[in-house]
Amino acid sequence: MNLNFLRTFICVVEEGNYSRAANRLHLSQPAVSMQMQTLAEDLGVELFRRRGHRVELTEGGAI
Repeated sequence: MNLNFLRTFICVVEEGNYSRAANRLHLSQPAVSMQMQTLAEDLGVELFRRRGHRVELTEGGAI
């Protein structure tokens, strides 16, 4: 597990949007998406559910 991925996860939760999180972290949106996909695979849970442009935590992501 990568500590930077956890920081990105926290930022996505705070921003509610991959693009805004990417902007805040000075990353590209695809980089944020890739990090969240990798983190979800490492943890074995779905972290987010997409609602249009917004994301919300799943039960697994909230733990």
